[in-house]
Amino acid sequence: MASLYHEALHRIFQEDTSLVARAFDRLLGAAIPEPRKISVVDSDLNECKAIVRRGDTLLLVEADPDRYVVIVESQTETADDKPLAWAYYLSHAAAKYDALPALLVISRSRSTAGWSRQFHRLGLPGLPSLIVCPLVLGPDNVPVITDLAEACQDVSLTILTALIHACDSEVGGILNVLAPALSTIDPDIAKDLAEFTEAGLQGTPAQALWRALMSAMTFPYQSELRSLGHEEGRADEAARMVLRVLERRGVAVSDQVRDRVLDCTDSAALERWFDRALEATTADEIFD
Repeated sequence: MASLYHEALHRIFQEDTSLVARAFDRLLGAAIPEPRKISVVDSDLNECKAIVRRGDTLLLVEADPDRYVVIVESQTETADDKPLAWAYYLSHAAAKYDALPALLVISRSRSTAGWSRQFHRLGLPGLPSLIVCPLVLGPDNVPVITDLAEACQDVSLTILTALIHACDSEVGGILNVLAPALSTIDPDIAKDLAEFTEAGLQGTPAQALWRALMSAMTFPYQSELRSLGHEEGRADEAARMVLRVLERRGVAVSDQVRDRVLDCTDSAALERWFDRALEATTADEIFD
């Protein structure tokens, strides 16, 4: 079963279909013609029941004079058999939708992104009949967004950068501007995107930071899952997340540090300690 963060890396393009055009333009420098329409289409690429072939997200981009089918793949690790599947996706999707195909791979792993970006040659040694070279977005080529004005300008793109940089120290800066940026859009949409972001940060210390931001701060869209109903409860949750981040990063926590964090009821202080906990080498550093 696919993990939550695997799903989030490609489903963000379903949440905001126009993001694919902006990602090509701003992150890859490969602008496609102005789309007239972008639709999420069936990602089932089966030809017979004996072989199951399903891409992650397929977007049909209708522009003039052509139309394109963009296959968005979330890649968590390298896999020797994946280039063959990608070649199938590209050829079959092009034929099925009568459109020019493009393969966009998203990964939060630098090594996986680098591997995906290679020319994958299929055929005889030294005489390939087919070469697959995906377009790739990873931590090595996607800039972080830490400016609030920029985050407000494109919330979906900011979420995408946060998910891609989920394992990097810079993610704290992205999340700190993403939280207030979400308050500038429709609260119901923002609430869904806030929970979507939490799922996409699965398995990283950044998920604990995001939960703390949702618990310790008040936003119109604040997730019901994280709203504890009173300030004392929010501070207690935030304090526990500070300790969890330190422990997940392997930083030793003394009884004195643990007691100081758990006794704190100052939300602003807990937010500062969270930011520092993402990079601290000793527990005492979070108080500096």
